[in-house]
This record gives sequence, structure tokens and C-alpha cells, in this order.
Amino acid sequence: MAKEPLIDREACIGCGLCADNVPNVFRMADDGKAECHDPKGAPEEEIGKNAIDVCPVACIRWKE
Repeated sequence: MAKEPLIDREACIGCGLCADNVPNVFRMADDGKAECHDPKGAPEEEIGKNAIDVCPVACIRWKE
């Protein structure tokens, strides 16, 4: 079973790094915070390296 990313939207500061780096998975919502619109839109390695690992507030994690 593939892992799926999950965003803690309350902790998100809206920097946009995840949406810029992995736009097939993340986008910025109308409230200025990131959301996961297609959790299977990129390989796990890409999501981990370009979104989870670079989030300045560590609000993206793997869903358990």
C-alpha cells in the first residue's frame, strides 16, 4: 500500500514550497494554506524529498 501525504493545515504557514515543488500533489487553497489535491500524483520519494523534507514548519507527514 502506497503512503499518502497529509497536511496539518492549522500549522501550515502558506509558504507554497510544497505546491511549487510538487504541483501534481499539492496546491494552495483559497485560504492561502496548502492542501493535498492528489495524494498519488507523484512518487513517494519525490513527495518526501521535495515537500515533506523542505517544509519549514514540518506540517506535512505521511498518513498512518
